[in-house]
Amino acid sequence: MATILQTPFFIEIILPFLLVFAVVFAILQKSEVLGKGKKQVDSIVALVVGLVVISFGKAIGIIIGLTTFLAVSIVVILVFMILVGAFFKQGTFEIKGKTQIALGVLAFLAVAIAVLYYTGAWNYLYGTLFYGNSALGTNILFIVLIVIAIGVVVWGGGSGKPSGSEGKGN
Repeated sequence: MATILQTPFFIEIILPFLLVFAVVFAILQKSEVLGKGKKQVDSIVALVVGLVVISFGKAIGIIIGLTTFLAVSIVVILVFMILVGAFFKQGTFEIKGKTQIALGVLAFLAVAIAVLYYTGAWNYLYGTLFYGNSALGTNILFIVLIVIAIGVVVWGGGSGKPSGSEGKGN
């Protein structure tokens, strides 16, 4: 027996509408783009944007897909933080420096790929690059690998001395 939370009406109309309405209303309130203290105007604009969005099935599919991606990503990040945090003293867990930058870049790439995937652009790009008449995708991949290799050589190298050469008198 299905509950109201499992019905397509609730999942595909009510929830996306509420999400879009709340986000647009919050952005309008925070930015005050329509004027300071204009909650009624902000709510009408958010209502219209929410109704327009739910009238397009493609937009609803993208919203549902990205919301699902968001929820699963949050759970994965939570599990990661719990596992890594187990090795720190209580209250001292902090991600700093290059690790923080790497995680930010990884999160950006994951969101970009998710947006491309849920909008259908991923299949188009992949098909164009790797299954088209040209070898464009192979060439791009080859160039990226060369740039990565050069980056590793230039920035990843040590002092340039062999590890066993210190202190030896020949």
